[in-house]
Amino acid sequence: MGRGAEALMADGEFLPKLKRVLFKLLAAVVILPAAGYGIWAWAALKFVYASGERSGYVQKLSKKGWLCKTWEGELAMSNVPGSAPQIFDFTVPDDKTAAEIQKRMGQRVSLRYEQHPRLPNACFGETSYFVTGAEVQDSLGAPAPPRPGGA
Repeated sequence: MGRGAEALMADGEFLPKLKRVLFKLLAAVVILPAAGYGIWAWAALKFVYASGERSGYVQKLSKKGWLCKTWEGELAMSNVPGSAPQIFDFTVPDDKTAAEIQKRMGQRVSLRYEQHPRLPNACFGETSYFVTGAEVQDSLGAPAPPRPGGA
């Protein structure tokens, strides 16, 4: 050992200095990446890349996932009857909106959505399209008039 290391050991400052170095290393390896991941997830969910509406028939809505349960669905969109529908995959972020969509299955609906691309993992949903609301439409694509009695 050099004279500097012997002096540190003699003064009893070696272990406290080692603890400080290890703490800084831990912060650099664990805390900084975790903070970066949190900022990335917050920004991806906070800022909307695109928003819009899509019309069609909800043909599937299910709660999926092993650890993180999310509502995932499919909307069959077809402009011309008899043609193959285009499928729009979507995620529903909350149970209230999922229940609203479930009540309207089998009817032509318009889904309002927001797109949040590049989410950090599948716990937020399998797609980047998050449905925020649903509205029943008549066969011409206009919002359906309310039924008598509010039902």
